[in-house]
Amino acid sequence: MSEYKDFRDLSAYKKAFLQACNIFDLTLLFPKEEKYSLTDQIRRSSRSVCANLAESYRKRDYLKHYKMKLTDCLGENSETLVWLDFALHCKYITPEYYFNANEINSETGKLLTYMLNNPEKFGVKNSL
Repeated sequence: MSEYKDFRDLSAYKKAFLQACNIFDLTLLFPKEEKYSLTDQIRRSSRSVCANLAESYRKRDYLKHYKMKLTDCLGENSETLVWLDFALHCKYITPEYYFNANEINSETGKLLTYMLNNPEKFGVKNSL
């Protein structure tokens, strides 16, 4: 059985939540003309990592569902990185901020990949 009682106990969730909160704060400084494009997109993708992770964890009774939602998490996490690339290119963020955000994004991806590759450690049933 898993040592985690709630998805909010997961290191991956904590890291993804930190990323989403940091991005929200950052996007408050983006130009108004980006409100319906870059700002909405990066907020949505970063928050989707958390939401999909919560769904994945709740679907531990079904290996395929667990893995599908974790794969969605990884996709949303990668999308967040793309939007950070655009923010850097447009000079909405500094290279230093980008480096730190990239580190959190990378760590989140590694934690999610670990969960995907080791479902039995997270209480997933039918993992054989």
